[in-house]
Formats: sequence, structure tokens, C-alpha cells
Amino acid sequence: MTHQLFHSYQFTETERQRMDLDGHLAYPGLLTGDAQVRLREALAHIHSLESIEGYEPNRFAAEYNAYLEDLITHPQMLGLVNRVLGKEIRYDHCVTLNRPGGNGGSHWHSHGYAEDEPHLGFIRIFFYVNGFEINDGGLAVVPGSHLFRDTKIHAKSDSELELGWMLGKQHSTTGQPLKIEHLSVPAGTVILMWTHAAHGVSARRPDSDTRWTVVYAYRNPGKPSGARWISQEYEDQRRFASSSPLKDLISLY
Repeated sequence: MTHQLFHSYQFTETERQRMDLDGHLAYPGLLTGDAQVRLREALAHIHSLESIEGYEPNRFAAEYNAYLEDLITHPQMLGLVNRVLGKEIRYDHCVTLNRPGGNGGSHWHSHGYAEDEPHLGFIRIFFYVNGFEINDGGLAVVPGSHLFRDTKIHAKSDSELELGWMLGKQHSTTGQPLKIEHLSVPAGTVILMWTHAAHGVSARRPDSDTRWTVVYAYRNPGKPSGARWISQEYEDQRRFASSSPLKDLISLY
């Protein structure tokens, strides 16, 4: 019997509008206690594996851990993805984002997909197993930035982003000036994010424990994906195995 991944939630027109307006949608504490335990074990396993050029378990995490792989086709996971993207979807990647104490975080950036075809969606689903606080491995976002569909968003600090890419920009729907928002979420939180949304991560404090995080990405097929981290051997094994639940999800198109 498949274990419960999520507690009950809703994704109605209200949630869709919020996600489309902000570029992200947070579900605090959505992961069940059992899922949090299993995820922590799986992410610790990936964290223990040596990463060298040509062998990067963190980028191809689902290929190195059976539990992480199983979640790709978990009914509740696919149910959530279908609510956002519709029925025609493909699995794109599974990447661990574990950040131990003292980790330097991540500069501001965005990702791209089908800039000229906005009807093709691409979402990232972040599992924050033990949550995070502002300025301690915390996620920062710019609501509305995804609507620019700009893959060239890069900055090393909030001030560089505000005085650079953000300068003079307004939310295309509300007309309000774009603003940076620093998030804080409890353990078990799931955050959905459109791929073009600007985001960054603050440094993890030296005395903090590891922030256990994994991101799953799915998209509507139709364009190449530069973020698609699936080894050819793994793809061949799953695509041509009639019994594989990934058979219909792993092909590029």
C-alpha cells in the first residue's frame, strides 16, 4: 500500500490565481511525518555519496535512491502536478539541495523553459523537510518576476538585484513595484514555483544543522529542457521497460 506523502490540501482556482500572481505557492507542513522521516534518510544517503565530475548523485538523486525515485510517480505527487500543469506532463529532474551549517547559500537566479510559448509550463516542487528561517538557509523570492520570463536574472545580493534587474520594474498584473520577499517555513513545507521566478537562498548559519531539501521538476512537453538531469542509461532502462511506472513520464517529448 502506498504511504501518504501529503496531508490534505486544496488547489482550487484561488490557489492557482495566487501561484500565477506570485510565481510560487507554499503549503506549510504538507509532508506527513512518515514522509519527513523517509526523506531525511534518503537525503542523508545522497549527502553521504561522494560527488566528483561525471558522478554527481545530488543532481541525479532519484537514480541513486529508491525512495526518491518512487516519489516521482507517487499518486499524490502526480495528482498535485496534474492540478497545476494538466495531464500532459514529463518528469524533468530530481536534485537534492541539502545545506549544512555554514553553507554559503545561492545567488539570485531564474531558470528558463519555452520563453516563446508561455502555454508550456514548468514547475519546481521543493520539499523542505526541516523547514528554514529567514537568513538561515532561507528562500527569497520576487513575486511577479516569473511573468517576465527572463532567464538572465542574476545577482550576488539583494541590493544588486534591486539596483539592477528589478530597478523600475512593476508587477505586470498589479502594477505595483517588484519587491523581494524573504520566506520562513516550518518543517514539512512544500513550495511550488514556476521556473522563471527569481529566487535565491541565504547562507546557512555556522551553528545550524543541515537543511534537508529536495526539488522535483515537471513540465509540459514541447521544448528542449536545459535542466533535464537524467542519465542516458537510466532513461533507456525506464523508457523501454514495460513495467516501469516512469515509462510515460521520462521521454523528452
